[in-house]
Amino acid sequence: MTTRIDVRFAELKKQGRSAFITFLMAGDPDIDTSLAIIKALPKAGADIIEIGMPFTDPMADGPAIQASGLRALKAGMTLKKTLAMVRAFREADAATPIVLMGYYNPIYIYGVDRFLADAKSAGVDGLIVVDLPPEEDSELCLPAMKAGLNFIRLATPTTDDKRLPAVLANTSGFVYYVSITGITGSASAETGAVSEAVARIKRHTRLPVCVGFGIRTPEAARAVAETSDGAVVGTALVDALRGSLDAEGRATAKTVGAVADLVASLAQGVRGAKQAAE
Repeated sequence: MTTRIDVRFAELKKQGRSAFITFLMAGDPDIDTSLAIIKALPKAGADIIEIGMPFTDPMADGPAIQASGLRALKAGMTLKKTLAMVRAFREADAATPIVLMGYYNPIYIYGVDRFLADAKSAGVDGLIVVDLPPEEDSELCLPAMKAGLNFIRLATPTTDDKRLPAVLANTSGFVYYVSITGITGSASAETGAVSEAVARIKRHTRLPVCVGFGIRTPEAARAVAETSDGAVVGTALVDALRGSLDAEGRATAKTVGAVADLVASLAQGVRGAKQAAE
C-alpha cells in the first residue's frame, strides 16, 4: 500500500529536504473560511496538511487548540462536515496528503467501518488518534491500515527504548515526535535534544520522523527540519488565525491571508534547512 504520504516523503527525499506539515482545526472560525484556508496552504508551502477533528473534550491539546475546537463546534462543525471539507479540497488538489487528527470518541460514535470508508473515499490519507494506545490497535489502527489509510503514532520524550517497538509496530506514513517537555535552556541545547531523540527513534524504524513542539518561527522550523524529516506547526497557525478575527470571533478579510502568510514564512525556514546543513 502506497499512500499520498509515502509518495510525498519519497519526493522530498529526492529534493533533499524535510517536510513542512501544518495543523489547523476543521471549521475554525467557520466552515467556509476554514476550507478557504486549507485550500491556500499547499501554495503557501505546506507539504502535508493535518486537519483537527473538533471534539468537546480535547485533553491532549493546549489552550489555543482547545479554543480553536470550541470555535469550530460553535460554528456547527461535525465529523461528517470535516470529511465533506476534505472532499471539497480534493476537487482541486489530488496530490497534497491530508491527515485527520483528533480523538477516538467521535470516530467511535460515527462507526469505525463507516468512518474509514467515508474518510478513504473523501481523500483522507492518514489518521492521528491521540488517545488510542498500541494496546488498542484492533479498535482502529488495524482496520485503518486495511482500509488503505496510514495510522500515524506519536512518540514523546518519555517513550523509552522498551516502549518504542510497541508504538512503532503498526505505525505507517511517518512517526510524529512531540517534544512536550517545554522549551528549556538555550535554543541549541533544545535542538540537540530533538536531534538525539530523532536519531534514537530512527534506530527502530525506517519511517520518516517529523517533529512538532512549539515551533513558532522560521528559525525554529529550520532548526527542527535540519535534524528530522519534517517540522509540524499547529499552535502558531491557530494563533495567527485567532488574531485575525473580529471582536465577536468571526472571520475578517484578513483571516485567510494571516494564516497563509505565516505558512509561507515558516515554509521558507524549513526549505532553507537541509542546504544549510550540508
